[in-house]
Amino acid sequence: MRASPVLLRHGEMTFGRTLIFIGAVIMAVGLVVSFGGRLPFRIGRLPGDILIKGKHSVFYFPLATGLLLSLLLSLVLWLIHRR
Repeated sequence: MRASPVLLRHGEMTFGRTLIFIGAVIMAVGLVVSFGGRLPFRIGRLPGDILIKGKHSVFYFPLATGLLLSLLLSLVLWLIHRR
């Protein structure tokens, strides 16, 4: 059973758009990592992140950073799937 050319073109467009989106996300993450020191706030060191320094150990739990990233990712995915 052969697929129709319309379905193949649509699948190829979807795959191409997915690759473009993944590339844009990787580029955005790379820019944030490269220029992260120049931002007015430190990602991973937000107020609300838990940092406990002991005598011989350090415990770090990025609570506020995790919540912020979850919110941003949820917003982006909602915008993408809204169409």
